[in-house]
This record gives sequence, structure tokens and C-alpha cells, in this order.
Amino acid sequence: MSDANRDLAALIRTIPDFPRPGILFRDVTTLLLDPVGLARAVEHIIDAVEEPVDLVAGIEARGFLFATPVAIALGAGVLLVRKDGKLPGATIAEDYALEYGTDRIAIHADACAPDARVLLIDDLIATGGTARAAVRLLRKAGARVTQAAFVIDLPDLGGADALRAEGVAVSALVAFPGH
Repeated sequence: MSDANRDLAALIRTIPDFPRPGILFRDVTTLLLDPVGLARAVEHIIDAVEEPVDLVAGIEARGFLFATPVAIALGAGVLLVRKDGKLPGATIAEDYALEYGTDRIAIHADACAPDARVLLIDDLIATGGTARAAVRLLRKAGARVTQAAFVIDLPDLGGADALRAEGVAVSALVAFPGH
């Protein structure tokens, strides 16, 4: 990890036993409170983008916070990937597995033009369930999703590798061991 990324990692709070015992929750809200750290995180995400993009898709909710400034810098629009039932109007949706059950994410049916180049962004990738569902959903809408960026990767949980196996280049600013 570079010194710059170590500085960013130091701004991310770890909360033990949240949301349940044994989990080390990596909390970006402390990074968001630091204007210099936040600006650096956004700059590093922008620097990692490998190809031109038409849209930056942010996954609810903290992904929105990083997707918006990245989209502005790249001259792209912002596409919201939300939990099902949160968007007005016609939507398309995708189910994905959770540890105990399923969940569903959605986008507006008209949010993505066919063949649009989309960069996917979220604050953290763990198992990759939500990110992989977002890629399937965007591709169902006709998008080309070939890159994804995260502030945090939990590599021991395999989500980034799962996305790479689906043809998506993955970048993350910091990696934390464990779960």
C-alpha cells in the first residue's frame, strides 16, 4: 500500500462487532468528514479510471457520495443503483443472494442508453454480491461495464476477484484483511 493510501486507510474507522459479533465494520464516514482525505480519495479514484465513461453508477448509498464528484470530473452523468422500491417510475431490477435470503436492486428503465460505458462505484467491496448484481443489472439495460472502483476492498472475501472473473477491471484505494 502506498503512503497516500495508508493515509486514507488511517481515516477509515474500524468498528468491531458491527453489525454482528465477529465483524470488523470499515466505516468511511470518518473519511467523508475529512475534506482533504475525501478530495484525495476522489482524485485517486479518477486516476484509476482506465477508459472513457458515459455514466458513473453509484451503489446506494455511500457509492452515491463518491460517484457524483467522479462523474463531474470525468464529464459523465450519474446513474443511481438503488434498493428496489426507492425509485419512482419504471424500473428494471436484479435479485442477489445475501447470507440469509435475497435482496433486490433497481435502476430507472430509461437511465442507461444501449452501449453506454459505465463505471461502477461503491465505498466497499466484500463478497461482491451487490456489485455483481449491479453489473448484471446494468448489462441487462445494455450498458458496457468494464471497470469498477471502490474505496475499500476486503480481499479475503473475494468480491473483487469475482468481479474480475466477470470481465470487470477493479480498483480499490485501500485493502483491509479479514471481514
